[in-house]
Amino acid sequence: MLRTFMHAKLHKARVTEANLHYVGSITIDEDLLDAVGILENEKVQVTNNQNGARIETYAIKGARGSGVICLNGAAARHFQIGDEVIIMAYAQLTNEEIATHVPKVAVLDQENSIKQMLSQEIAHTIL
Repeated sequence: MLRTFMHAKLHKARVTEANLHYVGSITIDEDLLDAVGILENEKVQVTNNQNGARIETYAIKGARGSGVICLNGAAARHFQIGDEVIIMAYAQLTNEEIATHVPKVAVLDQENSIKQMLSQEIAHTIL
């Protein structure tokens, strides 16, 4: 049996662009993708801490070191520049893989630079 677990998370990212006329997806600084192990075209879930919007899309690489977090296409209607978002990717794991699974979580600052890397989330933690 496979179970679905979070394997990567960009926490407290800030939207830098919203491009309604792009075909779709979310553009993410390639350094941030690498830090948490999200691959280009991988399915991601994006939640908006300002308005509660929650979408699923796929990641595309943005310029390294740019800090870009750009919602493209229809998603741009639910995310505004400056909104704080959480970007998560999931993996389907076997029971054997679950025993050793360690998600990668990057907590970002206001400029989308990595402030802290976490290997676990502790209940009731406020960052």
